[in-house]
Amino acid sequence: MMTKKMKKRLYRILAGAAVLAGALIAEHGFHLSNNVILILYLIAYLIVGGDVIRKAARNIISGQVFDENFLMGVATVGAFLVGEYSEAVAVMLFYQVGELFQSYAVNRSRRSIAQLMDIRPDYANRKEGEQIITVSPEKVAVGDILVVKPGERVPLDGIVTKGDSSLDTKALTGESMPREVSEGAEIISGCINLTGVLEMKTTKEYSQSTVAKILKLVESQGDKKAKTENFITKFARYYTPIVVLLAVLLAVIPPLLVPGAQWGDWIYRALSFLVISCPCALVISIPLSFFGGLGGASRCGVLIKGSNYLESLAQSEIAVFDKTGTLTKGQFCVVQVNAKGCAEETLLEIAAHCEGYSDHPIARSVREAYKNTPDLTRLAQVEELSGYGVKALLDGKQTAAGNEKLMETLGIPVEKAEAGGSVVYVEQEGVYLGSLVVADIVKEDAEKALRELKALGVKKTVMLTGDSKKAGTEAAKQLGVDQVYTELLPADKVEKMDALMKEKSGKGTLLFVGDGMNDAPVLAGADVGIAMGGMGSDAAIEAADVVIMTDEPSKLPVAVRIARRTLGIVRQNIIFAIGVKVLVLLLAALGLASMWAAVFADVGVAVIAICNAIRALNITGVQN
Repeated sequence: MMTKKMKKRLYRILAGAAVLAGALIAEHGFHLSNNVILILYLIAYLIVGGDVIRKAARNIISGQVFDENFLMGVATVGAFLVGEYSEAVAVMLFYQVGELFQSYAVNRSRRSIAQLMDIRPDYANRKEGEQIITVSPEKVAVGDILVVKPGERVPLDGIVTKGDSSLDTKALTGESMPREVSEGAEIISGCINLTGVLEMKTTKEYSQSTVAKILKLVESQGDKKAKTENFITKFARYYTPIVVLLAVLLAVIPPLLVPGAQWGDWIYRALSFLVISCPCALVISIPLSFFGGLGGASRCGVLIKGSNYLESLAQSEIAVFDKTGTLTKGQFCVVQVNAKGCAEETLLEIAAHCEGYSDHPIARSVREAYKNTPDLTRLAQVEELSGYGVKALLDGKQTAAGNEKLMETLGIPVEKAEAGGSVVYVEQEGVYLGSLVVADIVKEDAEKALRELKALGVKKTVMLTGDSKKAGTEAAKQLGVDQVYTELLPADKVEKMDALMKEKSGKGTLLFVGDGMNDAPVLAGADVGIAMGGMGSDAAIEAADVVIMTDEPSKLPVAVRIARRTLGIVRQNIIFAIGVKVLVLLLAALGLASMWAAVFADVGVAVIAICNAIRALNITGVQN
């Protein structure tokens, strides 16, 4: 589906092409007067290239002279001055078709990406006497009492005044384990209440809350981020002044130095030189190549928001990753079963039954590890102790499953499990039975992704996580990450990324891959921000330049390969087109090439370059 802007450009191309066809018929079929023919060509030219001329004029006024708009303007105006009207219109037509290709590719990627960044809490439940009133978070004052029900997002920062619960803080800190809170605990906006009802007293207005600060960080990092230019803009910056200078020298030097040289002849040659120098083959083949690369990446599940980011991907030098949800699954799983005095299957069975009624994420992971449905008729007197665990009668026997604090309360000595996760200790009738370690597990393809990035020349891999030092260090060691920073808040991640930015070379780029709301500021500030699109937050997806829709880290090296192959095709077209162009320009400067010979050579080069560019349409996850 096309945007209004793209449709407008398409209509201009079609209208301009129709008028151009009419002008050619009028010139060669009906032999109308030169003035009528000129008017028809001018109408076609203004329809197709009017916006390019306006941009060129606007950029000249603002001091940005040598770009692709100036190049198109100079070459086509020169073509009109030497009487090559059809050439002038055709050049603009080619250019607009190429731009349409690229715009369509970018738009197709953007349409597949989440459109909104709505990370703000929608409402707050304010307690007024015995009533609970739903209000906008902006209308809550410091000191107000709010009620947060299970499943709701904490709307503002504050202190718990009543209740016990578990909070999902993953979107803010990246920490996968729920945080247990009770009366007196500080809680921050953006967390999700998982279990019990909480009453809280607000300590900050919404404008000063954690969520609002993250949004401000995203905006400030986005403003600081260097704007990556389109390839053709950078190319035109160097190419345009060179050909303009050569044309001026060609018009001026021979009449001054060569006896008998006529000013009119050399000015005509200089104008012809400008027309021939206009790289028609490039202005359509370069966008078409990027269109192919963007399309190939899209077919692999990687959506890139512009050709400039494709180029930045190709220059990857430092790759920085979030942990939870990016390199790990963000889901709990029993990774160790340490049975003492009973079989492992028995330990799992007792723990799963004891956790049979609990909705806690750790309890669910224990039941999943049991691989059978607990028989809840075997349970009686179930008591869930928030922040500790569960006590119950299982087959008439007093049983408990929970953390070390619960075991201390019951007077049960335990063998501590050293692991980067949460530990569930189990006892029955006063006898310690063992422990289960519940942790977030790494994605199957994460290690492969990091290994392939190294093979592609990425010099350094780094992990930035809000998770605990033990969990972060273990994951980094398992994956082979070069450097890891743990227990980071969003502002800390930005600080670490800014320091890493100073380590890259002049042409190298820094990639950051994340999925949570806490990653949005870093995604906005990195050279290329890459979000996990399947489970990623709206904030991360909107702030990113690239979105991996399948949440597979192994798609990142695929995207880098596609970017490099696409850039290779673009460079091939540039070398071939410029090589032929230089030859024809030399012949034109010597008066050995007619305008139509030059046009024919240019069209031939364009066709070959376009055929080469079409190869980019078939690029997928090819190996180098």
